[in-house]
Amino acid sequence: MNIKPEQVENILKSLPSKIRGVVVYGSNEGMIATISQQFVKAISPDVRDAFRVSYLDMATIGTDIGALYAEFNAQSLMGGRRVVVIRDANSNLTKPLKELLSTSLSDSLLVITSSSLKAKDTLAVLAKDDDCLYGISCYDDKDEDISQFANKFLAKNGLNIDNIAFQVLCSRLSNDRKISANELDKLITYIGNKKDITIEDIKTVISDTSASSQEDLCYFVAQGAVDKAISSYSRLIFEGENPVSIIRAISYHFMKLLECAVKIEGGETSDKVIGALRPPLIFFRKNAFAFQLRIWNKTRILTALSLLYQTERECKTTDLPAEQVASFAILRIANGVKRFK
Repeated sequence: MNIKPEQVENILKSLPSKIRGVVVYGSNEGMIATISQQFVKAISPDVRDAFRVSYLDMATIGTDIGALYAEFNAQSLMGGRRVVVIRDANSNLTKPLKELLSTSLSDSLLVITSSSLKAKDTLAVLAKDDDCLYGISCYDDKDEDISQFANKFLAKNGLNIDNIAFQVLCSRLSNDRKISANELDKLITYIGNKKDITIEDIKTVISDTSASSQEDLCYFVAQGAVDKAISSYSRLIFEGENPVSIIRAISYHFMKLLECAVKIEGGETSDKVIGALRPPLIFFRKNAFAFQLRIWNKTRILTALSLLYQTERECKTTDLPAEQVASFAILRIANGVKRFK
């Protein structure tokens, strides 16, 4: 059965005995690592306890399926339930996993992780359909997810922060949860025995990585900041982002602009339509978004969206380098803003 990442904490307070495994997958490797470790710790507080925790790679299972059966059916010499972690899993595991669960009476917990698995792949479908498995999809955090994660992290450590400083903090965190956790750990170490976090603390410890985020790229493109847009895009590609996911992020941004532009043409005010957006914009984005609405009317937005949809198709279906196709589209849209101003 599928569950959401935010449900994990409550579920692990009393993990149902019928659950024999969890499949944690998606593009957010940091979230995958965090959630999979939570399940391991629910069984064995020491994730390196050789008696209770075993780690297998999919490559090992692929050449020796017996290793999976042996580890799953093994019993701890020290007593207690065991955990078998399978890393980099793919759908080749689906059939042997079905057989294993149907033939073994072991109470070991399987923690299966994959950053390449998709929701329609057979292993993910098995986790969704089988009552003794959990399927958890992990994708890049959105603004509201980052805020919730940071808020819980700080509360857990007994720290206080005012609203403005919190907004600055969230703006500097990554949409990869593992990176964000590392940054927050650094911040906690830096402030020592203090209980109140200031903006100065945040600026000193957490580097401003916003220039490489997809969201900032969207704003650079829509505002016509050509040099910043290309620099941001190049950094995202260097960091391993997929050109298609970047184009989709820009398309999503222009869809938000379209939603607002249509309402404004219907007589509503810019402030009202921006305030009605869900999820709401972070405060430091509102002025930039309002500025973009003065540049982009419905016709211009539809033209940009048409180009973006065409670009996504070309990235998927042609032999042209996807990085260059996406870069050209970003350059065309950002350059086009000059004609509107």
